[in-house]
Amino acid sequence: MNDASAGAGQAPLKVAVYPGSFDPVTNGHMDIIRRAAKQFDRLIVAVLNNTSKKPLFSLDERMGLLRDVTADLPNVEIDGFRDLLINYMKQKDAHVIVRGLRAVSDFEYELQLASANHKLSPDVETFFMMTSPEYSFLSSSIVKEIAMFRGPVADLVPPSIEKALRAKYD
Repeated sequence: MNDASAGAGQAPLKVAVYPGSFDPVTNGHMDIIRRAAKQFDRLIVAVLNNTSKKPLFSLDERMGLLRDVTADLPNVEIDGFRDLLINYMKQKDAHVIVRGLRAVSDFEYELQLASANHKLSPDVETFFMMTSPEYSFLSSSIVKEIAMFRGPVADLVPPSIEKALRAKYD
């Protein structure tokens, strides 16, 4: 169902997109996904296929790993994209972008992105969510570096992600 097909007396379906590279998905990402899934009728976790970066996991691997760790969330959909986010939003008839903030240092960059997205499409809003304090230091880059040197990542990522990281670095 989309806004146009909402029946009389029904509120339009609220669709949000949580974009990112998710290379790999961390417990911080999962915190945002689980909390955002409670706020929207449908949450699309949109995995960016950034051709200028060399990810550890392929787009298909990242999408598969995300499907695994979000399997218990019925209103969460995993998708990939390589277009301008605003174009993707229009394609999905979504009007909310979910962005996680770890620290004040994230805010300036995220504010610039939100402002640019709003300029490109004024009907799209950005929904900022502060990560839970226990994940405020966590990033995919940190996780990959720890895993590369065989450090413990069990408290940083879901179990299936830890297994996938070990397989990449063994």
